[in-house]
Amino acid sequence: MLEAAEVELIKVAVFDVKSYDKVSFDQALKERKMNDTFEFVYLEPRLTVETANFAAGCDAVCCFVNDDLSGDVLAKLADMQISLVLMRCAGYDKVDLQLCRNLGINVVNVPAYSPYAVAEFAASLLLTLNRKLHRSFNRVRNGNFTISGLVGFDLYGKTVGVIGTGKIGQCFIDIAIGFGCKVLCYDLYPNEVVKQKRNTFYVPLNELYANSDVISIHVPMMAENYHMINKQSLNKMKTGVIIINTSRGALIDAEALVESLVSGHVGGAGLDVYEHEGDYFFRDCSDVELADETLARLTNMRNVIITSHQAFLTEEALRAISNTTLTNLDEFYVKELREAQLRNYVAPPQLTSGVSMALEQRSLGRHKVVGSYARRQELMAKEAVKGSSSAECVSPASTATSPTSFEAVLNNSAIVIV
Repeated sequence: MLEAAEVELIKVAVFDVKSYDKVSFDQALKERKMNDTFEFVYLEPRLTVETANFAAGCDAVCCFVNDDLSGDVLAKLADMQISLVLMRCAGYDKVDLQLCRNLGINVVNVPAYSPYAVAEFAASLLLTLNRKLHRSFNRVRNGNFTISGLVGFDLYGKTVGVIGTGKIGQCFIDIAIGFGCKVLCYDLYPNEVVKQKRNTFYVPLNELYANSDVISIHVPMMAENYHMINKQSLNKMKTGVIIINTSRGALIDAEALVESLVSGHVGGAGLDVYEHEGDYFFRDCSDVELADETLARLTNMRNVIITSHQAFLTEEALRAISNTTLTNLDEFYVKELREAQLRNYVAPPQLTSGVSMALEQRSLGRHKVVGSYARRQELMAKEAVKGSSSAECVSPASTATSPTSFEAVLNNSAIVIV
């Protein structure tokens, strides 16, 4: 009696993994009966040029907000024939998208895991800052039940500025409307749904700065947005304004923010992100002094709340991240979709013509020799019947064309951004 062919699983190296990631992914794999298709290799370190080799033997990498996907790292991934980068977040500002495409690496993300989670967290930061809940909590823990110095203001009737009216921005707008606020919005691409919301108006950015009591930022990190909140823009804001940022740290010039906080021009800041958070966030740094002087000053200010990029962290969001990641995997390896066919494909700002055809020949990474997941399993079954080794069937050495090296792409691509 012939034994069934051993199925070679698609292996995914999951970097910067936390306990809640593992629980969520394992549960999703089990519920969707994908354990016989995909194998997740959980790795605690972040993806860097030093840790990239941990992905050896895998087909894809799954990354988070502070993983490094710049030139040197992508070079290593390409040489290991990694064919897919799965961002388990919406942002991709640390990914060199053009170079990924030139190397034949597809990039997908999770564009909308739970806009409510982030918007609600932004509102939590606002409420905590305004009503000084963090200071009250610490007082009471120490037996101090006085309330002097804890005066806040009614949100009702105040003007809230919302920069960015995507899904998260819209959820935050709804929360602000619920508090009875007037909402001023700015977005390069105004949304018709937002225009119909009660007491909500699109205005020029300078007008939003000048008239908002609260400003909440909900835009992606792009070169054009770098330090959009800077000394000049801060000077245009109302005295006492509260600034909330749950998007990306580099949207704010932190040093300029510190100056405005010290002067009293800015009344408070709620920050779930920080420009140089990669050195600290998601780590226990309680036994060391913060070398980042700006971050150290911010953490010691009474009118500043800094949290460790946790706005996304709800059960619903983790479930959505896991399921969307599995869907992205299924589309790429099982359904064999590529680039724009993938519902969550992240395209470079400008696609380079004439370089994709040859590179797409290696887009299945180390399984290129058999062409697709389904075809590979079929051939493996046939080899098992003939008594051949399944491993030999998918060996990278059996392909006639050697993997495209990073140097070759650099020499032959029309555009390469490093």
